[in-house]
Amino acid sequence: MPNSLKTTLLGVLFLLFLCFSVSAAEGIVTVKPRESDALLANPGMGWETFHRFADEDPNLAGLPSSTAYFRWYWYQVEPEKDEINWELFDETLRKAHKAGQKLAFRIMCCGTGSRYHYSPKWLKEQGYAGFEYSRGDGPKHWAPDLDDPEVLEEHLELIRAIGRRYDGHPDVAHVDLGSVGLWGEWHMSGTGHENPSHVTCRRIIDTYLESFQETPMVMLIGPLEELKYATSKGTGWRADCLGDMGGFSDGWCHMRDFYPQQIKRAGITDTWKTAPVAFETCWDMRKWKKEGWDIERIFNWALAQHASYINNKSAPLPEGTRSQVERLLRKLGYRFVLRSLKHPAAVEPGGTLSVEMKWENVGVAPCYADYKPAVRLVGRDGKPRCTELCEGTVRDWLPGTFTNKKAIDLPDDLKPGEYSLQVAIVRPDTKEPVVKLAIEGRGDDGWYPLSEVTVR
Repeated sequence: MPNSLKTTLLGVLFLLFLCFSVSAAEGIVTVKPRESDALLANPGMGWETFHRFADEDPNLAGLPSSTAYFRWYWYQVEPEKDEINWELFDETLRKAHKAGQKLAFRIMCCGTGSRYHYSPKWLKEQGYAGFEYSRGDGPKHWAPDLDDPEVLEEHLELIRAIGRRYDGHPDVAHVDLGSVGLWGEWHMSGTGHENPSHVTCRRIIDTYLESFQETPMVMLIGPLEELKYATSKGTGWRADCLGDMGGFSDGWCHMRDFYPQQIKRAGITDTWKTAPVAFETCWDMRKWKKEGWDIERIFNWALAQHASYINNKSAPLPEGTRSQVERLLRKLGYRFVLRSLKHPAAVEPGGTLSVEMKWENVGVAPCYADYKPAVRLVGRDGKPRCTELCEGTVRDWLPGTFTNKKAIDLPDDLKPGEYSLQVAIVRPDTKEPVVKLAIEGRGDDGWYPLSEVTVR
């Protein structure tokens, strides 16, 4: 054998040893992939960027991010009556896709900056009902009265239109159920005005639910009745002051005096099993470090709530906290490890290849998309054969272990030879890999070549 060929074969064998171990007994091959501690950017979870994209956010500093989070005011989305700014959505989606991210967004009607109108100016000009407000000593603003039937219908139709266009869009991660109150946060604190009635709020929630039946949604933790209602209908929940250990008052903080109690009052302890939990940092982590708050404890609490997302507002990480963030990201959301793969060493053309896989989700939450594990055979020519979806979806993979079995009926005309047995988690409609596994050996196409099968 030429020395060059020996070197190549030894290199391949060494690479296989690094990625997984293989054993065979009585014609059965068992593969145990090597677990990876790499930080992974996977859809529907992770460290969010804020009004930036992963490929243009220097404060990520190499951290993976699969979600770009944006908030838009109604005036930005519908600057003229019945003329929705679809370019705003489409261009943001395009940039997110280019950066390897999905988009999460919220629509808002009220703000507190320098503008007078945060909802469309045409509402006031055309005589729709509204009111002026200011926050503290701040400037005056005008807001539409969502309790007015005509105003409400205009806003509900906006939600419906966005849902018709983007519900189930492959590049939309989730919708942050907003619309009501300052910044869409379901409160009018400091303005002297109350939220719309519970009846109006329920109609808004119902319209989001009807309009986004495929896309996950999250509801802000603040308004108890609306939180209970939305989560009972299938939404997840969101809290936007993660980490507050006393920044507003020496005797009160969100982390100790509000969040645990509100979770219990609303009965949302197990919501994470079917819908996502998302957090936004109070201020950002620089405030936590400056105040001397226990960052590890804050992150542990978020993980104990089975969080899938954390948004640090694209702020820089404080010095000395990188390791804590990386530890968080190895638990946040889902993280799938293939523990073992078992199959016959050889099969006949037209026979059945039985594959058994043992998985573990070492994260704290499931994946909320209907992705499926899949296996395929690939010939020596690099062409895939027999790509098969397994039963069930990863939506059911709560933290813990799972077993998948798949019987693959091989074509009668499958040529004898050696075939690579490969595994991936894929979109069922395209059979394209979408989830990175926490094991070594990922191929350039997203599949994991883990073993070989002889067709004789």
